[in-house]
Amino acid sequence: MNDSKLQTVDRALIVLETLAEKPMTAVQIQNQLGLNKSTVHRLLMTLLSRGFVERNKSTGVYTIGLKLVEISSIRLNNIELKTEASPYLRRLTETLKQPSQLATYHNGEAIYIEKINNVHYMRMYSQIGRRIPVYCSAVGKALLIDKNDDEILKILSMIPMKEYTNKTLLTPEAVLEEIKIAKMKGFAIDNEEHEKGIFCIAVPIYDYRGQIIAAISTAGENKTFLFDDEADIIKQIKVIASKISHRMGYPFSS
Repeated sequence: MNDSKLQTVDRALIVLETLAEKPMTAVQIQNQLGLNKSTVHRLLMTLLSRGFVERNKSTGVYTIGLKLVEISSIRLNNIELKTEASPYLRRLTETLKQPSQLATYHNGEAIYIEKINNVHYMRMYSQIGRRIPVYCSAVGKALLIDKNDDEILKILSMIPMKEYTNKTLLTPEAVLEEIKIAKMKGFAIDNEEHEKGIFCIAVPIYDYRGQIIAAISTAGENKTFLFDDEADIIKQIKVIASKISHRMGYPFSS
């Protein structure tokens, strides 16, 4: 076995791959993989405790668990989301002449899963796969718009609040007030809170359940939206967000 592999992890993955082909008992897994009884038992108990496999108590047969299905669904949903959003992000970038991004939420951070660069805009603000704290980013605040105050404060209380610029909000209460404003206006802002000289606006993306699954944003030196709620940049990003939400099953508002 390659030295870089962890044998236990490798065996656990082989068990999952085996069960993906067909349900089996512990003895059948043991015989097919050539592993001893205690090893198979430990692997199955670990996978069972994490929800990656399930066991029929009456037959002793193991199958793939819902946790694996859940993880796969998240991955597939992100792929679908990117596929649907990319043409609209490209249109937004072409219209505004500055980059646009698509991000999802995970454990107090916004994760960029797509970015469309403006060829004339060389400054790199975000990269696909990059994580950014929710408290100092427009996408992060937009991703929290559908949560209640207690949920928002709970999330923010677990995040170490680092000062990136002299405009970074450093208390959960201050960020909560920003999100309340974002709820009323339908968009969130980053007023140089993460990077000096960069202003960002973000709007949430909703799915067929009416739940926020992502947010789109655009970042650059354009800051008209800070002073004018009717600024063209606000109208443009809201239209694009509405179209992407519609593609994800959310009906257009009347």
